[in-house]
Amino acid sequence: MSKSNRKPEKNVDKMNSQNSKIDQDLEGLMASVGAEPTQVRRHSTKARPQSADEDIKDFGQVNHLEVTRNQHGQRIDNFLLARLKGMPRAHIYKMIRSDEVRINNKRCKPYDNLERGDVVRIAPVKLATREKPVISEGFAKSLLERVVYEDEGLIVLNKPSGMAVHGGSGLDFGVIEAMRDATSKKYLELVHRIDKDTSGLLMIAKKRSTLKVLQEYLREKTIQKHYLCLVKGQPALNEFEIDAPLLRYTVANGERRVKVDKANPEAKLSQTTCKVLARFKMNGEPVSLIEAMPHTGRTHQIRVHLAYLGHPILGDDKYNIKDTSGVRRLCLHAWQLDVPEYEVIKAPLPEDMQSLLPADFKLD
Repeated sequence: MSKSNRKPEKNVDKMNSQNSKIDQDLEGLMASVGAEPTQVRRHSTKARPQSADEDIKDFGQVNHLEVTRNQHGQRIDNFLLARLKGMPRAHIYKMIRSDEVRINNKRCKPYDNLERGDVVRIAPVKLATREKPVISEGFAKSLLERVVYEDEGLIVLNKPSGMAVHGGSGLDFGVIEAMRDATSKKYLELVHRIDKDTSGLLMIAKKRSTLKVLQEYLREKTIQKHYLCLVKGQPALNEFEIDAPLLRYTVANGERRVKVDKANPEAKLSQTTCKVLARFKMNGEPVSLIEAMPHTGRTHQIRVHLAYLGHPILGDDKYNIKDTSGVRRLCLHAWQLDVPEYEVIKAPLPEDMQSLLPADFKLD
């Protein structure tokens, strides 16, 4: 034991003396009512933590949640997002940094994984009171019609462009909330995320065991994602690699951005393989259809890498602000997933992107 953690002996003696006096007072009290001290059961003042499977009833008090097998292996930031519905992710991170969230009474980081039996302490929080969002029957049906693969543990959805994967930051609901409502399944969790304005394949786990396996595949980089994107200009090579470290930063209005920064040691290794599938002209301007395969999973990776090369994605309001193409959506589509022990899963190119391609072009 370190010297800083060792209590002085005089404090220990004082504490023992106080405990002895408490015992004596208790014996005297029991004797006055004709009871033996052994008949009295002392109760701990520390309340038993609530199961994390149950909804938090009062956010205005300190809550202690005990992790069950359903949350085992989950990151603490995702754990909090699922329970503090409507709270922006940035606020979740602020709570963690401010020591308002603890795991087993210890400070934590957003990426720390939980284990069964852990107790998460959440300080009082203020959440805007709002009713559960109403998902119309028609919308629920249209969302279910976009399921391209399903088995006992996994749903793969062809997400529409413009729909966030989860609620928060002013959004009543996202894909995951809508799917829980549409399927009436209590357990549905996102395996990964794609940008709000990106369309295409999104994996949703129906079982905790499936979630753990697929997230381990993602960590080991054994899942290969294929994206289709329409970009400005025409690259000189048919196939090329982009190896450029990415750094996240925040602009004046609080939005997050990413840039290539080879000098900053905090920039993260980022690699993307690209293949040109078609070259053509749109409104007289040269454009290309590119298949992009990220080997790392950085925020906005494909968008920033292609913009860095001088071929920004059409319709990108963050990294192609001088876009003159006139397209009304981000032309980025999560097209194909190669997952170990699964068949190849594909999502057809949306009509609004397909209509921009030459009439005689066909995808394999």
